[in-house]
Amino acid sequence: MEGTKQKLGSWHTDVATDEEMTRLFVTALYETAETARPVSRSRWNGVQIMYRTAHKLAPLAAALCFVVFPACRTPQAERLPEVPVAASTAPSEKEVVQRVTYDVEQPAQRPKPEPVKPDSATPPSPAPTPPDQPARPVETVLPERLTLGELESLALQRNPTLAQAEARINAARSEWLQAGLWPNPRIGYDGGEIGNDGRSGQQGGFLSQEIVTADKLSLSRTVLSREIERLQQEALAQRRRVLTDVHRSFYDVLAAQSAIDLTRELADVAQKAYETSQRLFKAGNVSEVDVLQSGIELQQARILLENASNRYRSAWQQLAAVIGDPSTPPRPLDGDLRGAVPELTWEEASQRLLAESPELAAAAAAVARSQASLGRAYADRYPNWEAQAGAQYDNASQDTIANVQLSVPLPIYNRNQGGIRQAQAQIAAAQADVARVELLLQQRLAKAFEPYRNARVQTDAYSKQILPDAKKSLDIAVKSYDSGEIGFLSLLTVQRTYFQTQLAYLEALRQLRDSAESIEGLLLTDSLQTER
Repeated sequence: MEGTKQKLGSWHTDVATDEEMTRLFVTALYETAETARPVSRSRWNGVQIMYRTAHKLAPLAAALCFVVFPACRTPQAERLPEVPVAASTAPSEKEVVQRVTYDVEQPAQRPKPEPVKPDSATPPSPAPTPPDQPARPVETVLPERLTLGELESLALQRNPTLAQAEARINAARSEWLQAGLWPNPRIGYDGGEIGNDGRSGQQGGFLSQEIVTADKLSLSRTVLSREIERLQQEALAQRRRVLTDVHRSFYDVLAAQSAIDLTRELADVAQKAYETSQRLFKAGNVSEVDVLQSGIELQQARILLENASNRYRSAWQQLAAVIGDPSTPPRPLDGDLRGAVPELTWEEASQRLLAESPELAAAAAAVARSQASLGRAYADRYPNWEAQAGAQYDNASQDTIANVQLSVPLPIYNRNQGGIRQAQAQIAAAQADVARVELLLQQRLAKAFEPYRNARVQTDAYSKQILPDAKKSLDIAVKSYDSGEIGFLSLLTVQRTYFQTQLAYLEALRQLRDSAESIEGLLLTDSLQTER
């Protein structure tokens, strides 16, 4: 017994065949049973019969182990050294990582057919990362003044919807891997006529394997490849949404900053006008109405300043949410709201939208996926086979018997007629969805182009005519008031008109930037709203 244990304890270093190792295990079981021999003589006879049968079936068991578990047999040159008993057997962190992060695809250890289509052999590569997308740092120190490019980088690093889209692609790639794996073989024990004439009867084992026909595994991977392409287009669309939201929020904050500066100047002018009206009233040069009117102008200017401050806080909070860090404190932005805005035409914008829209590309990928699903449905007309091979040792005749089975379902009633029709209907629905997306893009472009045209007309009118006239009117009013040609109320009216004109021009610039960025961003906005 001790000798057998020593042999079993060092089997990984001995040059032993699978048959010898099997006999060693059986002998150990027999010796253990003999040491604790049961009282029942019939049970002990059964143990002896199983021992003799297992010894005779050792070559068959070794062959089955070799076929089913080829990766478990360690070659002589690659066998691990014997570990001392006193040494710690706990694996290190590096070893654990190496064990977990092994390559899940090992073609030499899994039988699989040659794929029919090249794109089903390897999963589609991930969507290309744009050059301006930086690596994801753990922590970023923000500068005092943020540029548009820096905000883009922060959003691409922190916005959770981008990680969500990437995770969906990885999940689909894992599903692609799983869809192409062959079913595992089955190994089992087969015994018959046990106890006949006091013998163990026929003892043996079998190995069965489901044979996947019609290249179903490759076709399943093709379907998932098309799905991965669709998800990649959705990821590109989500990236565009994030960048568009960053651009729009950036110019909203710039407009709010300018509005605060303008309303603060208006409040200062109104404060000075109110103080001047009080002095003039005490001197008897103006009536009490002028004092009350200047006080009203001052209160309205303060309200405008408070509204501008609230608008700035709201715009900054929206920008901070888009870049993925709502706790980012407000800070100045380095940009020019009054910079040149590209001239857009309906024809060019429409052509670019239909040619570059990832939403339309995702709809086209859905059509390709549906077409691949139809090919997979046709393959289901051919059922899979079930093959089984085994061997038994007949203790009565002392012969080794082999048996082979092959079962094939007859596709008489079920030839996947419903699945094929379903796939055909899904193709028609996907093609109709492409047409729907094209019309939807045209509709959304029409809605976005109206405010762009209006804002373009307004900004041109303000910059070329209205603002110069308002400034000229203010200069004339100040000179006329100094010379006594107009009253104090008339001067207040001209001043209010001038600042209102400046605020209206600022709002027109904001609307122009907002609509232009939406059109340039292929109408992809609201990045944090994932349910579409």
